[in-house]
This record gives sequence, structure tokens and C-alpha cells, in this order.
Amino acid sequence: MQESADMSLLTETCLRTALSNNELSLAFQPQLSDNGTIVGAEALLRWENSDLGNVSPPEFIPIAEETGLILPIGQWVIEQSCQTINTLDEKGLLIPHIAVNISAKQFLQTGFVINLISTIEKYNIMPNRLMLEITESVFIKQMEVALESMNALKMNGFNLAIDDFGTGYSSLSYLKQLPFDQLKIDQSFTQGVSVQKNDLAIVKGIIMMADGLGLNIIAEGAETERQVNILKQHGCAQFQGHFFSKPLPLEKFISYLQEQSIET
Repeated sequence: MQESADMSLLTETCLRTALSNNELSLAFQPQLSDNGTIVGAEALLRWENSDLGNVSPPEFIPIAEETGLILPIGQWVIEQSCQTINTLDEKGLLIPHIAVNISAKQFLQTGFVINLISTIEKYNIMPNRLMLEITESVFIKQMEVALESMNALKMNGFNLAIDDFGTGYSSLSYLKQLPFDQLKIDQSFTQGVSVQKNDLAIVKGIIMMADGLGLNIIAEGAETERQVNILKQHGCAQFQGHFFSKPLPLEKFISYLQEQSIET
């Protein structure tokens, strides 16, 4: 227990200087349709520290949340994603959107919507080029505040995705009230469809429900051809996962897009 506490303290100490020391980076995981067309990409945060080495997001994101460091880090992710969209556009590699994960603390921060609008104006990109991925934790405790912010974002042209769907407690009641555009099937279900009949039954229900609500559906964590084929059979047409591509640093992501463009 003491070793764990010491490691958490060391991680927090190092994380406080991660931005100023340029230790953070983004990797981009392509999102594809069932016919192989790129429909977007998700920006995934990476951290490499001289003392700690490569620190996985599950290790440092909770600490960032607890300490409030997620606020400057989250803003950095948004700005880097906007900058990446501009870089890709300049190279003629237009993709519909880059998805970014928005933490509960970040989303519920006073002035979040105004600041986000200011950021995309700074980089001169359309709001629908930035897909905002949020989880139930964003609105489970402050429904009215979250709904007000979501409606404001929708009015200003942003698209919203609910991430890790099916892993929370009140997804169904929220879905009918909140203005989501996309539903992401959690990877735990995606990876279970080929081996667990219960997972397949849940995924089939999610797809039918999302379709009825007019939501775009994407399955994350697709790792095998069998998983993809099963999901296709039941109406899922968009995918993200190692079967198609692992998360790539920007230079390799650009090469990936160029290769896909040539093949197309």
C-alpha cells in the first residue's frame, strides 16, 4: 500500500510538469466504415517521462482528474487536435473529424462551451470536424448543467458521441434526453461478440436501439475479422480497433492516410 501511494505521488509530481516539458503527445487511431472508407480518427493521449518511462492513460488520467490537471491537459488535447486537422487539410488528407475525449471536470467547467468555440475559431475549423466524446460521468450527477451545455454545443454545430456505452448505470434514460449524434459500443462488448452469446445479444440490442434513435454507431476495440463480420451482420457499419490500425503518432498517421488515399 505504501509503495502504491509513493508511486501515485511520484506520478502526480511528474505530471505537473508534463506539459511544460513537452512530454505529452497524441496518437491517432483511424475509424473506418464497413467498406474501408476513413470516417474519422480518435486522438489518444500519450505520456513519456524520463523517470517513469511510458505511462499508460489508465495510470495517469485518474490522477489528472483528481488534481484538476485534466483541465490544462484537456485544453492542450483540443488545441493539438485542431492543429492536426489543419495539418492534414494542408496535405490534402481531409478526414471528416477527429474525436477527442472530454472529461467530466472539463465539460462541466464554467465557460467550457465559450472557450471551445473560441478555440476552433482560432484554428479556423468547422465545429463538426471535432467530435466530442463524453461518458455518463459527465452528466450522471449534474444532468441539467450537462444538458444545457450539450444543447449549446449542438446549436453551434458540434457533434457529440457517448463513449463506453453500456458500461454505466443509466444509459437508456439518458439517451432519450440528451442530443447525441454517435454511440460508441464499448470494446468489452465488441471483443465478446464472437465468444459470448450474452455480449452478442447486448450488442444486437444496442444497434437496434441506436438505429431507432437515429444515432450513428461505431464499435471500438475491433481486433479480429470474425468480430467485424459478426457486427456487420447485425447492422454496425463503422469500426475502430487494432484489426484496422493501432493508434499512430502523427507522422505515421499521415503515412497511413496517404496509403489509404492511393488505394482508394
